[in-house]
This record gives sequence, C-alpha cells and structure tokens, in this order.
Amino acid sequence: GQQIMQIPHFQHVQEGEDFTIYCNSSTTLNNIQWYKQRPGGHPVFLIRLVKSREVMKQKRLTFQFGEARMNSSLHITAAQTTDVGTYFCAGHSASHPPAACL
Repeated sequence: GQQIMQIPHFQHVQEGEDFTIYCNSSTTLNNIQWYKQRPGGHPVFLIRLVKSREVMKQKRLTFQFGEARMNSSLHITAAQTTDVGTYFCAGHSASHPPAACL
C-alpha cells in the first residue's frame, strides 16, 4: 500500500537556525498537504501542493513538491520560537486512500 515517510522524525533547532523536513512517498501523489501541531494544540492546515516542482512560500516557510510528485520538503528560514511544534504531511494518490505520517 501507499506509505509516506518523514525525515527527520525529530529535530532540535536553535532560534535563528534554518532547517528542512522531508516527506517521501512510495507512490506518485495527486497532492500533498502540510500541517503544524503546536504543543497541546490540534493540527492546523498549512498548505496543499498539487503540481510537479511546485514551490510555495509563507513568510519564512518554503514548501516544495518533487518533480515526480513522490516527495516534498518544508524549509524554515531563521527559526523562531513561534515555529515550535510537530510538522507532518499527508498525501493522496488516485489509486489509494489518503495516508498520513505523524
């Protein structure tokens, strides 16, 4: 079945540092969504990518969708205390039900 793997599972980042999170899928995805969950909070939708090689920015966050639509990345520039939380992705392909990675 469809699987999505997230790398790294945990990363300690100092304020002001840059960091990148990757999601890799076992199948081609129609789209991929990124979410953020703050400590003690609920997951909040950040963005949805649908096009191959798509790049979208939200202030210091940059999201990319791979050329083959099997991977995605989230890059945060100059991390701030407001960036603390758990980031995760969820993807959907036409031949499989949605799969999520926490």
